[in-house]
Amino acid sequence: MSRREPAWDELRTFLEVARDGSLSGAARRLGLTQPTVGRHIDALEDALGVTLFTRSPRGLNPTAAATALVPHAEAMGAAAAALARSGTSAAAIDRGVVRVTSSEIMGAEALPAIFAGFRARNPGIAIELAVTNRNQDLARGDADIAIRMIRPTQSGLVARRIGVTRIRLYAHRDYLARFGEPRSLADLANHCFIGFDRDNQTFRSAGALAKSLTREDFGFRCDSDLAQLAALRAGVGVGGCQDAIARRTPDLVPVLPNAFQMTLEVWLVMHRDLKAAPRVRLMFDWLAAGLTDYVRGRRPERGASLVIPGGPKV
Repeated sequence: MSRREPAWDELRTFLEVARDGSLSGAARRLGLTQPTVGRHIDALEDALGVTLFTRSPRGLNPTAAATALVPHAEAMGAAAAALARSGTSAAAIDRGVVRVTSSEIMGAEALPAIFAGFRARNPGIAIELAVTNRNQDLARGDADIAIRMIRPTQSGLVARRIGVTRIRLYAHRDYLARFGEPRSLADLANHCFIGFDRDNQTFRSAGALAKSLTREDFGFRCDSDLAQLAALRAGVGVGGCQDAIARRTPDLVPVLPNAFQMTLEVWLVMHRDLKAAPRVRLMFDWLAAGLTDYVRGRRPERGASLVIPGGPKV
């Protein structure tokens, strides 16, 4: 006897149960009753012929089959969300949803003020912001627009280079008043250096100095960029910070400005197929202007061009 194809509502329920670890939590998130969620899981297990969860005192534990299914269900969820965004008032410039993705730092430090102006002008457009330091797949529909710190190479994308933001070492003036200012890179060994805990992927891209350091060199260790920035602002120690952010925090003082600095390109990216979507293009152009002000200290830049990776400027 052939098995039926799983229904989307069953897969959506499965994904929420996998994320929450309980039927009741998934029910609240989905606006369903707990028995309905349980029936969806039972029906999906029947359709697939596998057990997806085992019960424990702490809740539901996903089986190996469930773990393997999660990324496929997430891809379907992203596609369904993209379809819903595309189908919502598709012909209207000032209605619908635009989903933007960015790094933690850009999402918390650069984008809120830009979004405030956009919403004031376009109250009918809802904004969804996904903050992650891993690139979202625009081709798969994970987001409509992405802010990236590296030039995109994936085909089918339209990209605009916004500019360059520089990262240098900073410390709060209160910290320097207590512990003195380091005079050389070697002096940093006598200071509380802010850096990574277990995830060094982002840090390793920060040049020769970063490659020479281990987690034991840091007096404050955390894998959250936002927590590192908060620690820097609180005077915990010395750490890296974008000049564009430090300019807004007068108490942050550059440390060893000639000994260490790195630059990151800022790119604004969307899928080529969305150029014809009025509200997405409206957001794209608004972000381009706002991010240009951000990286250049509010000095406007004119004539930025669109680039299709692997293709001509448009």
